[in-house]
Amino acid sequence: GAGRSSRMGSAPAGASSQMPARPKPFEMDLNCTLEELYTGKTKKLKITRQRYAGSSPTKDEKTLEVEVKAGWKEGTKITFGKEGDMASPHAEPSDIIFKIKEKPHSRFVRDGNHLIAKVPVPLQKALTGFAVPIKTLDGRDLQIKISEVATPKLRKIVPGEGMPISKTPGEKGDLIIEFDVIFPKSLTPEQKELVKQAVPM
Repeated sequence: GAGRSSRMGSAPAGASSQMPARPKPFEMDLNCTLEELYTGKTKKLKITRQRYAGSSPTKDEKTLEVEVKAGWKEGTKITFGKEGDMASPHAEPSDIIFKIKEKPHSRFVRDGNHLIAKVPVPLQKALTGFAVPIKTLDGRDLQIKISEVATPKLRKIVPGEGMPISKTPGEKGDLIIEFDVIFPKSLTPEQKELVKQAVPM
């Protein structure tokens, strides 16, 4: 009798220490263009997850809406609690985590809250001053006047024309213009003299 009761007493104690483990979240990339991260965008994503009807597994479709905020950075995570798969009829559904992934851009490279534009410029213009046409991520056309000699080391900073700062709405980083000076195959003596003055060896 004593042996049986002690065995029965030990079973619940063992069971109570087995807390059900939380299912591992399902993580996936959410690809965004630089334009989408500049203006913000609602993205609708159709997912298929495993659920149960009684003890039978079923495929369940659902559309999730991700509100991408202006200025979000690569690696930002958005969690949808309990919207993932169920491993068994009585298991808790897993979370789904979307992770922002920034697509490469043809005109700009993002550096934190700043945007860098590398602009090719012929030597003659680089030495005499010119205007750089820039199309912004929201479609505006800027003309940035460059009055100094544009060497490969020059960085022209245009305040407030970078990426929105998500934590301080209304504020933006800077646009940084870098120059890729294109040299002609041969230089005139005057050009050589100008280059010597502009780019000290």
